[in-house]
Amino acid sequence: MLARVAALALTLSACQGAAVPTGAVEAVPAPATGDAAAWIAAQRAPGKDTIVYVGASWCEPCRHFHDAVAAHQLDAKFPRLRLLEFDWDRDGDRLTAAGYASQMLPLFALPDASGKAAGPQIEGSIKGPGAVDEITPRLAGLIAAAPRTP
Repeated sequence: MLARVAALALTLSACQGAAVPTGAVEAVPAPATGDAAAWIAAQRAPGKDTIVYVGASWCEPCRHFHDAVAAHQLDAKFPRLRLLEFDWDRDGDRLTAAGYASQMLPLFALPDASGKAAGPQIEGSIKGPGAVDEITPRLAGLIAAAPRTP
């Protein structure tokens, strides 16, 4: 019964656009409208490694990565990770306006203090269940290159 209540609470908070606690990795769904850069800037959190994550429902590596986050499989590897989650199909225009451009998905990018793309990013992955294992070391490198949020 307690597990069902917890699952319902997670579902409700996701529907409201609130941060979804997923263990050490925090996934924050982006709102459906508004200025992407302003929202991203407001979401930066002290002590967290904030990464803009862009996926799509049709993107197989994106689905595998999202499922791994939801299943807490990345918590030990990324204890400070805060993912700001966007959907390319819904948010592509406003992400492009904020400097987040990519030829492939998933896209993981560092935001600057204004919420715009800071430059360093990784994009794309292999298809299949090995996608998470392929993304993980590249994501770790991206995080290591990021300046720490005080």
